[in-house]
Amino acid sequence: MGERVGRAGLQIATELVEFIETQALPGTGVDADTFWQGLSDLVHTRGTENRALLAKRTELQTQIDEWHKARANQPHDAKAYKAYLQEIGYLLPEGECFEADTANVDPEIAQTPGPQLVVPITNARFALNAANARWGSLYDAFYGTDAMGTLPPKGGYDRGHGARVVARARVFLDEAFPIQGVSHADVRRYYVHDGALLVDDMPLVSPSKFVGYRGHPKAPDAVLLKNNGLHVELVFDRTHPVGARDQAGLADVVLESALTAIMDCEDSVACVDAEDKVLAYGNWLGLMQGNLESTFQKGGASRTRRLNEDRVFMAPDGSETTLKGRAVLWVRNVGHLMTNPAVLDRDGNEAFEGLLDGAITTLIAMHDLKKASGNSATGSVYIVKPKMHGPQEVAFANACFHDIEGFLGLPANTVKIGIMDEERRTTVNLKECIRAAKSRVAFINTGFLDRTGDEIHTSMEAGPFSRKDFIKRKAWIGGYENCNVDIGLECGLMGRAQIGKGMWAMPDAMAAMLEQKIEHPKAGANCAWVPSPTAATLHALHYHKVDVRAVQEKLKGGGRRAHVETVLDIPLASYKMWTKPQIMREVENNAQGILGYVVRWVDQGIGCSKVPDINNVGLMEDRATCRISAQHISNWLHHGIVAEADVRAAMEKMAAVVDEQNSGDPLYQPMAPVFDGIAYQAACDLVFSGRIQPAGYTEPVLHTRRLERKAMAG
Repeated sequence: MGERVGRAGLQIATELVEFIETQALPGTGVDADTFWQGLSDLVHTRGTENRALLAKRTELQTQIDEWHKARANQPHDAKAYKAYLQEIGYLLPEGECFEADTANVDPEIAQTPGPQLVVPITNARFALNAANARWGSLYDAFYGTDAMGTLPPKGGYDRGHGARVVARARVFLDEAFPIQGVSHADVRRYYVHDGALLVDDMPLVSPSKFVGYRGHPKAPDAVLLKNNGLHVELVFDRTHPVGARDQAGLADVVLESALTAIMDCEDSVACVDAEDKVLAYGNWLGLMQGNLESTFQKGGASRTRRLNEDRVFMAPDGSETTLKGRAVLWVRNVGHLMTNPAVLDRDGNEAFEGLLDGAITTLIAMHDLKKASGNSATGSVYIVKPKMHGPQEVAFANACFHDIEGFLGLPANTVKIGIMDEERRTTVNLKECIRAAKSRVAFINTGFLDRTGDEIHTSMEAGPFSRKDFIKRKAWIGGYENCNVDIGLECGLMGRAQIGKGMWAMPDAMAAMLEQKIEHPKAGANCAWVPSPTAATLHALHYHKVDVRAVQEKLKGGGRRAHVETVLDIPLASYKMWTKPQIMREVENNAQGILGYVVRWVDQGIGCSKVPDINNVGLMEDRATCRISAQHISNWLHHGIVAEADVRAAMEKMAAVVDEQNSGDPLYQPMAPVFDGIAYQAACDLVFSGRIQPAGYTEPVLHTRRLERKAMAG
């Protein structure tokens, strides 16, 4: 860390002060003295509470550990276990029914189901791609992926594969926008007459699904349709290579795709100091001001990416209608655990990073609030808050946002909160967590990987866990997923908030995603995470097939499908007679994923990677996936399923595999054959010290090792 500057009792890294005072503050109406004093009060007042909340986590974990130790080698007594969790205040009484009253929520969040992207905010190009993923070409999504079963032949455009794409898209149009007496595959002309869409002189079965057009009504350049709240644009161009061969001149089918996107300051980034935080905050500022750009090389040419403009159409009644060209953006702050050396308090302690994120990302969002047309049409700031443990921690976040609104001069509840249901103490107390922020909550979401990592760590002393694939098949996961939706609906989130589901982790497996991820809208989730803009376009097809609002209405009257007893069912191994090869394959698979992720995190500061697994299948890896793998090995080590020597051998073997998988990266530094690099040591720390990491989190190890690596490079 370089020079520091004093402001209101804080010692702040020079680069952060310069960013705040010369870039973030101008145009907000907030002066520097007011901001720094407000931040100082937040750091010093709320910082004490933050430390107490973390101490409570440790106290509860110690009590749970002792309970399991005292009953080692005894059958698990689920009834006694639940009673004990109630006794120590881990499982809280559920209060009276209530309904959240969050106001001023944008319709993309409150009313319209659709895909959601999550991207690292530190990568400007990815951030722009996500923001612009509000609209995506279905033709491109089908053509460039395995969505239809096979990838296109290598080389130039393949007409046969292209013809299959067009045919598949016409099937979608027939399903979502049927025409009376004819198929879209046979149509020769689309035109507008007296405010109605006619297709070869025939109307749509549901004429109200036609909502606009561009160009001349007799030969429109585009026709705008709407189904289940999502728009579809038919683009006509007989000079286009595809449109020229199409009997109707249809050149593309463009789907409204990622309605919302999360700009992530947490699990998918590697931000450990002021330099990193300024990069993250700077990109968020560019998005909120609308001037973020990214220039890059592609195909031998320089390209510059900017935010897309809004889309303008003529409505059937002849009036002009404008649709957003960009996703509505959330920003995910970090949780309550970590501190950051960018800011020191009056005692020389690092400030809690979550407090810094809350104040600075809200300040930056004020640039959007002052625009007539921007990210939020309702005057809201959307912040996802991850890794909170129970209602008290949600109430703390709610209080922090209240303080931030106060010193920034914003109306109460301007900041909306997204509650990540990814820690067990939040899951089993979800209703009370929502109550703690009932006027602010606009999002709840399940996250299987972090949730599993916390499950393993919380019950570390209970016994050895099943293999990872089998953990997913245990009763607890179904109860967890069902309770999240049921409780969200019970608390009045329908029409006010997103109830989301987790990430599809295989970005190259789009055929499998099309087959499986439809279960998320069928489960009543009105958003679910996808790993790319292309995946968002393909996942949008599911929301045309499933009317999520109707699903939610049905579920709302059906009561809960699972209860806390199911969620507390610990997914321990019921069969432990694994062979040595079975054990080592599981360990090596975990080790390979950890090493493949950590080596890029520590050496290159890459917080999210597509890491080939042990079978060379590319998987999206972030700190959540790393957490579960590290905790799983730690659990098996602790219970003697595998010996330390075998784990070390597996780590060295997989380090060589990861080196080979990264051999084409000129910036990559091999771990083998010496195995003494900082990145390799970080991976070992996560495994061999995993049992003593707070809640099994990877951040303390990764931050320490990344700072060490940056100091060496500097």
